Amino acid sequence: MKQSADQVLGTIAGTWIVARREIRDQLRDWRILTPIIILTLFFPLLMNFTAQQAVDFVTRYGAPIIGDRLIPFLLLIVGFFPISISMVIALESFAGERERLSLEPLLATPLTDSQLYLGKMVASLVPPLGAAYLGISVYLVGLMLRIDWRPPPQLLLQVLMLTTIQAIVMVSGAVVISSLTTSVRAANLLASFIIIPVAQLIIGESVIMFWARYEILWWIVVALSLIALVFVRMGLRLFNREELLGKEIDVIDLRLAWQRFWRAFRNGAMTPIEWYKDVLTSSLPSARWAILITTCMLAAGYVIGLQLAETFTLPIDLVSLDAIGEALKNPELSFGSLPGFDWRWVLYNNVRALALATLLGAFSLGVLAEILLMVPIGIIGYFAGNVALAGGETLHFLAALVLPHGVLEVPAMIIAGAAILRLGLAALSVPKGESLGQSWLKSLAEWARIGVGVVLPLLICAAAVEVFITPRIAVWLLTG
Repeated sequence: MKQSADQVLGTIAGTWIVARREIRDQLRDWRILTPIIILTLFFPLLMNFTAQQAVDFVTRYGAPIIGDRLIPFLLLIVGFFPISISMVIALESFAGERERLSLEPLLATPLTDSQLYLGKMVASLVPPLGAAYLGISVYLVGLMLRIDWRPPPQLLLQVLMLTTIQAIVMVSGAVVISSLTTSVRAANLLASFIIIPVAQLIIGESVIMFWARYEILWWIVVALSLIALVFVRMGLRLFNREELLGKEIDVIDLRLAWQRFWRAFRNGAMTPIEWYKDVLTSSLPSARWAILITTCMLAAGYVIGLQLAETFTLPIDLVSLDAIGEALKNPELSFGSLPGFDWRWVLYNNVRALALATLLGAFSLGVLAEILLMVPIGIIGYFAGNVALAGGETLHFLAALVLPHGVLEVPAMIIAGAAILRLGLAALSVPKGESLGQSWLKSLAEWARIGVGVVLPLLICAAAVEVFITPRIAVWLLTG
């Protein structure tokens, strides 16, 4: 226990040595100080003027609530603009040292990789975050003097926590990028994968604040805290001073990448039967935890759909089982009468949805993929809930319209979601001795093995059942 405490204290001491050096250099650079001072002092004054004009305008037309909802959002923006500087400092942390030829002496110090990495991250975070707190204070003082507005303590705490967590997320992600690239130019280009999601998050927070649903902000704080921990863990795991010194330029070798992908895709199999057996006995069991997580997420989507049905209830004459049965008797909706609705069209739409989920999941640690897969299950739960509210039996509805093809399609979604989740989380568990690219290619090969060997056959069968069998079962159960 004492040894562990000594290690923690040693890590903190080494981290502070690096951070103190970096902060001292930043405070000597006018190119960093000037925008911090301007954004800290001038921008809050501009927001004070904007807030007063907005309040005067909406009060003139009898809508003061709009101004009251706008002021907290401006408070969040005042804190966000200074921390946007942290992106520039963090992206320059390792890549800039490399271009200035000062990286090698720094890495030659007896400091550990963790101390170097955390020190750079703290140094990139402290000055902009301090400027953000100062800007918020200036803005609040101006509001008190000009329009006599004071934020509720809970709202002020939420804004401060959101500002802090968003800064940590941006800095931790940017430092990861800076440590994996060889130039500031490349780091700046890759920073769009951080800036765009954070900008979208700010827009979402503005909507939440406008509707005064401040309790949702606590969930955003929790989610951002988890993301920050993930980024910090990923950076600590990927940072390697030997690889950083040895990498001269980022080169994409497509031939070598394809060879590694194909080798991992085959996994030593010599025949298709041997390959398929390996997929079922190796790839699927290794994804069991991801399968369990995806199953829970889809079940949560169904429950959310049921709850939404109680809030947004459809008319009974649309969702009762009798109404659905009458609709199935319509000759225009009879089996085989819809042009273009064949099994290939269904398969195409399912594959397209999973391709989109894969693209989103690869850049969001699998989170967006899980949310996207929850949507169709949530829709089913929504209609099942409305059927129950209309007096029908949920199981009867599901057995007629969902279960015939759902027994194949839902497992395909779960297995595909698990493969996407593992692909998105590949950066968090890079084996020792492998680069991030090598680990990601192996995960991509595992995703392809499961997709080709398990998901695609299930989707083909599900599409055929949905077109040729489900309509007949629906007519038999609901119109008989």
